[in-house]
Amino acid sequence: MSRIWFTRFPVSRAIPAAGFTGIAACVVAGVLSMVSLHAAPVLGPWVPLFKGIDHARGTNAPDASNPDRTVVNVARVDLTDPDIRLKPTPRIATGYNDGFRETGGMTVSRYLQTQKAQLAINANFFDQGQYYLPEGTPMDLGGLSIREGEVVSSQDSAVDSSVIAFDSSNRPSVIYTNWPAQSTAGVFTAVAGVYPVVVKGANVAHSYANLPGNLHDAQPRTLYGISADRRYLYLMTIDGRQPGYSVGALDYESANWMLAAGAADAINMDGGGSTTLVIENSLGLPERLNSSSAVADSGKERTVGSHLAVFAKPLAGFFSEVKVMADDEAASISWKTGESSVSWIEYGPTADLGSKTTVPAISGTNHSALLTGLTAGTAYTYRFVATPASGTQTSPLYAFTTTNYNAFQSLIELTNTWKFSTAAQSGTAWAGKSHNDAAWAGPSPGVLWVDVRVAGGNALIPSKSTQLQADPANAGYPYTTYYFRTHVQVASAAFSRVLIGEGYIDDGAVFYLNGVEVSRLRMDPTADITSSTLALSYPCSGDATCADSLQLDGTPLVDGDNVIAVEVHNYNLRSADMTFGMTLQAVRSAPPAPLVGIANGATGALELTWDRGGFVLQQADSPTGPWIEVPGPVVMSPHVTTASALARYYRLNR
Repeated sequence: MSRIWFTRFPVSRAIPAAGFTGIAACVVAGVLSMVSLHAAPVLGPWVPLFKGIDHARGTNAPDASNPDRTVVNVARVDLTDPDIRLKPTPRIATGYNDGFRETGGMTVSRYLQTQKAQLAINANFFDQGQYYLPEGTPMDLGGLSIREGEVVSSQDSAVDSSVIAFDSSNRPSVIYTNWPAQSTAGVFTAVAGVYPVVVKGANVAHSYANLPGNLHDAQPRTLYGISADRRYLYLMTIDGRQPGYSVGALDYESANWMLAAGAADAINMDGGGSTTLVIENSLGLPERLNSSSAVADSGKERTVGSHLAVFAKPLAGFFSEVKVMADDEAASISWKTGESSVSWIEYGPTADLGSKTTVPAISGTNHSALLTGLTAGTAYTYRFVATPASGTQTSPLYAFTTTNYNAFQSLIELTNTWKFSTAAQSGTAWAGKSHNDAAWAGPSPGVLWVDVRVAGGNALIPSKSTQLQADPANAGYPYTTYYFRTHVQVASAAFSRVLIGEGYIDDGAVFYLNGVEVSRLRMDPTADITSSTLALSYPCSGDATCADSLQLDGTPLVDGDNVIAVEVHNYNLRSADMTFGMTLQAVRSAPPAPLVGIANGATGALELTWDRGGFVLQQADSPTGPWIEVPGPVVMSPHVTTASALARYYRLNR
């Protein structure tokens, strides 16, 4: 959340790192007397989410003295786990300026997904002050932020000066007040919060109870903490502003929650509607653990300027060591099972699945399968099923996306020439290859337009070239419908049946390929189109100043000459303008040949590797064959085999 949301406590009240022992000792007694008046926090059991990451959920036990409920989610990260990595938000991609333009804003869920992390949470305070800005909006962070040894945000004031820092081995240190700024030598990762609430095992947050500003009221909060032995990092969210579910927490209540979790030091980070804790689910998608007040209020997460991502390995389970090599129309998948069993994959383009691989006849613990007949550039959901002696096992749902090896042939540029007519056309014969358009005007280059309001037309429409006439029978307004034709040459039938492009079209249009209708834009999808049919709506703010994405069915495309025809319809009879111009490309799949490598391994073995999935490894004693599948079959790289005294040849086959 933006720094303008809170009134800060005076800097003079910030507790310096030195002399904390004496202050902490006097704080404990005061806090204990206050806690006795309120319901104690109750934290649930730790549940493993990933290797090195556990999760607990908690709530207080409301009573007569404190009827309000508070809901807490906390992740415990084992900093001694060698697979744990921490990554705050990186510098903005272009135009970085320390202290002004530091990061690109993003929701916490999007940050987790783009980083391919397993857990993410909001971190430092930030500016801009608006909450739902477009992702990528430049942000200025409060306090210190360091990612992989690179300073993203310097500590430039006493505000936002409580820092948790880590070296390259994830060994943590806590700086309660980082002002004047300490040296960042040896710091690999760092984030900053507003002020400490737990210091050396003591709740110090009562110091802020009488300070002005709603920061110290019951609010949603994000807190970071470290255990006394420095093994665990605690990442906590406290939900708030949701009466009946969770009202939020005061400073000293937040501290008590961190103490209950196991933190010996804790700092209050960003909060309010920015408070968000997200994990990666089995499909690789973000899943919120807490109930953000922003989402409860608006239905969407806030764009925040600072995040912390945590990377971890999956938990060991019955199914493990999953590896996927997805290609354009096939995918290779390997996995292991905890017991010898028959195992297979169920998969499909949705969570309903619908397909499955062949059920093998042989049991084992190492498994692989080849999925074929897939669609390029498509997300697939899958799961494993196994039938060991101990009973059927089914995995959670997982996901992968096939690749899309596309090559493009340009058919139409924005400046393409068109023949055009304002005479009413019936049926679709006018759009076919055999239609005689000798009496039509043109050919003239796009973009073609007419505008009776402004001489020269709207200056924001790109590439305006040919001005068309208006309809004298319609009080000088444009015709309801304009008709356009052009010829394009296609060299190869290998091009796919998808045509894509952009259109500057005002208002609606119907597209034809060789006389066959292939798409509609802002036109009734079921109506019989005539010269008097009106468009359903219009682009942008009524002018073709922004491009529509076009996708046309390319099935009627043939080798050689083709005719693209378009009829453009106005939104009403007194529409003051009409605009038409478009680009178009034919798309075909052009997968590269897989690269196969062979190397000598240990003890005379050979290791074969390849860079694409979806193939079966075959072998032969001669380049001319006969070729047979390597026993398995082998569908996953790498494959290690015993070297043969005779020449042996290998290839990949689909």
